[in-house]
Amino acid sequence: MFVAVMETGSFARAAERLRTSPGQASKLVSRLESELGVRLLNRTTRALAATEAGKAYFERIRVLLADFDAVEEAVRNVSGTPKGRLRLTAPVSFGATQLAPVLVEFARQFPQIELDVNFSDRVVRLVDEGFDVAIRIGSPGDSSLIARHLCEARIVVCASEGYLREHHMPSVPGGLTSHDCIIDTNFRDPSVWAFREADGTDTLVEVAGRLRFSNADVALAAAEAGLGVARAPSFIAGPRFRDGRLVPLLREFEDKPLAIYALYPPGRHLAIKVRVFVDFLVAYFRNGAEWDKGW
Repeated sequence: MFVAVMETGSFARAAERLRTSPGQASKLVSRLESELGVRLLNRTTRALAATEAGKAYFERIRVLLADFDAVEEAVRNVSGTPKGRLRLTAPVSFGATQLAPVLVEFARQFPQIELDVNFSDRVVRLVDEGFDVAIRIGSPGDSSLIARHLCEARIVVCASEGYLREHHMPSVPGGLTSHDCIIDTNFRDPSVWAFREADGTDTLVEVAGRLRFSNADVALAAAEAGLGVARAPSFIAGPRFRDGRLVPLLREFEDKPLAIYALYPPGRHLAIKVRVFVDFLVAYFRNGAEWDKGW
C-alpha cells in the first residue's frame, strides 16, 4: 500500500488501485510506520509528501516487490496457461468502435484471464497507475515502454452532402479557412489541421468554427447534421463514408497516417497473460485496417 501511495501520489488513488477504501489505505500505511518506528509520509489536508526515510524506504522496497512479482509470474508461466487480471487502457472512440469485438473474442478464447478495461482519452502513466497494456494512437511517447505496432489510421476531413450543396467543396487545404470547421479537441493542436502536398511538403491550415468537442464521434455527428467540416481518424469516419452519411474531402492532401501501438512495460519475465493478449491484437490487425476499405 505504501508503494501504491508513493506511485500514485494519494491515498484515494492508491486505494482504488488496490481495491480498498482510502481510510483502510491510510490505516495500513500508519501500521507500517508503527512497525518500522519511523514516519514515512508527512500528511496535511492539502498535500502528501514522503520524508527522507520514506523516500529511502520506497526506493529499496519497490525493487524488492518488483523482483517478488517477477518470480511469482515466472512460476505461473511454467504452467503455460494464461490467467489472472489484465488491466488495459485505450482511447474511448477506438476502444468502443474497433477494440470491443477483439476484447470479446479474446475473453471467449481465454476464460481464465480477467479483463479490466478502462476507456479514456487521457494518457495514463502505465506503470504508476497499475496498467498492464495501453493502446496509443500516434507517437508511443514513453521510451521506457515496449511498443508493438498494430495498424494505422488515416486522418480524414469530411462533410455531409447537405452541407456541400450549400457551400462550395474546398479544392485545396487553404480553402477550409472559409468554412465552419468542427473542432475535435483530442488532437494535440485542434485548430491547426495538417496536410501533405503531392511533393511531400507539409501544409498547416488554421481553421475556426463555433463547435468544439472532445469526442470524434460527436464531431462527426455534427458533420452529419450539416453543421460544418470535421476531421477525424478513419476508424471512426470510414463506416460513415461507406454508407454515404459523410463525404471525404481533400483526399489527395491527406497527412501521413497515425500508427496505433500496444504498449507494455519491459521486464525480465513478461507475464504470459500480457504476451498472449498483445500477440492476439497483432494477429487480429495483421491484415490491415478494415475501416479504410470500401470507400
